[in-house]
Amino acid sequence: MPSSRLAVASMPALLPSRRRLLASGLPLLAAAWAGPAAATGDAQARAQAQVLAAERAFARTMADRDFAAFQRWLSDEAVFFTGPTPLRGRAQVAAGWARFFDGPQAPFSWAPDAVEVLASGTLALSTGPVLNPQGGVVARFNSVWRLEAPDTWRVVFDKGSPPDPPARP
Repeated sequence: MPSSRLAVASMPALLPSRRRLLASGLPLLAAAWAGPAAATGDAQARAQAQVLAAERAFARTMADRDFAAFQRWLSDEAVFFTGPTPLRGRAQVAAGWARFFDGPQAPFSWAPDAVEVLASGTLALSTGPVLNPQGGVVARFNSVWRLEAPDTWRVVFDKGSPPDPPARP
């Protein structure tokens, strides 16, 4: 028998059995397959927690009457739908919202009750009730947040909407 055939004929003895190969490779294959999905889920959960914390801190600027801190949460490209004409850019949004920081008591407050983040982890929506000083729900806020630098989220869009209808019994 030529030597090349001898090498090929003896290869099955040198190779692990198909069963052994599958048994040893299956856990690795499963880990490789689940790894990116698990990492994506972890990153998405981390981003969601960051946006939730950012929205709460953003809302706290109103309660604390801290207009300078409010402005730091705004993207340079922010668009706020506060009246009939959108406010565009950090300076315009700040000028339009300065009146809400006048006086010792906040005219309203807000708190997120839901945050959703894109799979890319770079854009998020936060939403929740807007409350009057007495604690009554008067509207719902909807803010779009963008990851502008590592661990730095800023508001790019904000638009209120009517409050959710009361739940039916």
